[in-house]
Amino acid sequence: MSSAGVVRTVLGDVDPASLGRVNYHEHLFQVSPLLPGDELDDEGASGAEAALLKASGFEAMVDATPFGLGRNPEALARISASTGLAIVATTGRHREAHYAADHPTRDWSVDRLAELFTADVAVGMPASDSAPKGSRATGPASEPVRAGMLKGGADYWRISPFERTTLEALAAAHRATGAPIMVHLEFCTAAHEVLDLLASAGVAADRVVLAHADRDPDAGLHLSLTERGAYLGYDGFARPRTRSDAELLALTASVVSGGGADRIVLGGDVARRTRYIAYGGMPGLAYLGERYVPRLRTLVGDDAVERMLTANPARLLTLSA
Repeated sequence: MSSAGVVRTVLGDVDPASLGRVNYHEHLFQVSPLLPGDELDDEGASGAEAALLKASGFEAMVDATPFGLGRNPEALARISASTGLAIVATTGRHREAHYAADHPTRDWSVDRLAELFTADVAVGMPASDSAPKGSRATGPASEPVRAGMLKGGADYWRISPFERTTLEALAAAHRATGAPIMVHLEFCTAAHEVLDLLASAGVAADRVVLAHADRDPDAGLHLSLTERGAYLGYDGFARPRTRSDAELLALTASVVSGGGADRIVLGGDVARRTRYIAYGGMPGLAYLGERYVPRLRTLVGDDAVERMLTANPARLLTLSA
């Protein structure tokens, strides 16, 4: 039976209209050699941070941690059940820099990766990524915990052989499952090249979200991407060392005025224990809802913001036929 037309959460498939406001990009669990000392690996603390996100006005989120970086599907299911926050889990493989030289997936073929990614969506994720063919993760009601998002990444103006293999495997998994694809970009470089690669493998641009697009606040570039149908992941808030909130607000207003409001999704991608309130850091996952979104509403209006938070992510996350 086809699963098209639903959003796949860690507690099961749901009607897209039931999602509510969605934070398209956060991490409740993540361990990467690129981020020593910033591990997200405490279920109690991550659950408390998820509760802060929900209290800030979000009903759902995507946990954007792919295979091999400390994801914890059973804990995600428990957190979702306890907080009432719908969570879409992720499979795939991040950009190459996140994986140590001896990581076991480094010599995996497109077919082997695609088999893993497809199984994570269609059957269920492994309880531990260290044993990908071992026991499957189960939720509070003993149901399988399945991924609903595919993820890859590209480096700065470069798609390495490792990353190309990942993208080709994601395309195969997308064709098999209908799950959407998130692609991490470095400062929005190689965006059109990534879309071209995926298109050549049978993935329509409107099934792709380009994460961190706002790291390059070029409204013209962004509108050219939305004209192809791609979604823009805006998630750089509270990072004034790279782009101030004021710059991102101005960028968003320009893209909205240019007709791109139906292709923007919002997230925080806070992703570090030193920036999570529940781990003793700041500003936390509530920053987006409590401090940025009100400013955005004032600038572009309620209708545009609600599309970014509700209609756009629901459309993106719905499994296609």
